[in-house]
Amino acid sequence: MGSVEEPSFSAPPEIRTANGLLFDFDGTIIDSTEAIVKHWHKEAESMGVDPNVILATSHGRRSIDTFRIHDPSKANWDYINHQESLIPKLFGKDAVEIPGARNLLESLEAVSAPWAVVTSGTRALVNGWIDVLKLAHPRCLVVAEDVDEGKPDPACYLLGRKRLGLPEDSHMIVLEDAPAGVRAGKAAGFKVIGLSTTHTIGQLQEAGADWIVQDLRSVTLKSFANGVLQIEISNALVHAP
Repeated sequence: MGSVEEPSFSAPPEIRTANGLLFDFDGTIIDSTEAIVKHWHKEAESMGVDPNVILATSHGRRSIDTFRIHDPSKANWDYINHQESLIPKLFGKDAVEIPGARNLLESLEAVSAPWAVVTSGTRALVNGWIDVLKLAHPRCLVVAEDVDEGKPDPACYLLGRKRLGLPEDSHMIVLEDAPAGVRAGKAAGFKVIGLSTTHTIGQLQEAGADWIVQDLRSVTLKSFANGVLQIEISNALVHAP
């Protein structure tokens, strides 16, 4: 049998324009996998459920949607907000920033470029991580409790564009790591950069990512003027012929 070729993240730099950027949070800006695994082990034990069953489908989904499956009695925002607010406090040392995230967000903030975080986490969870890791704080934030349906439903990304004050014909680029989030961005009609931080290249391709990169070091702000962002996407996955 022939050897399997390693994926080649070596596509030449490409300049793309957009009116705004919409970032997923966990797996895109930070990696809190270890913390979330510990959190779900704790929750699974209280429910008498195998944590591996939960973890197989929980990433990129709202907790309320996971609890609706495994323990509907806990599928309420009071319980979820409280539990998720504890994660950064209990497991703060288990999270790190995705390479390139801090520099990209700070460059966007420096020129007041329009960007937002659109996450399946709660407001308490996101604000907790931002405080612990001392990251740039988004002026616009869409969280789990803001929408009736979580990703892959596009409502969250459409709301992100709206909260940035951008019209419906705006060109948006979504940055995502989870297939459900990639599908949400595509269903909203936006271009999507997939990060291969938590899922396989095949899963991101199947979900419809327009580009696949290893992390945010591949995304650089080149300019922002007259409401138009120019970003450079470098070292993206080279698609096989």
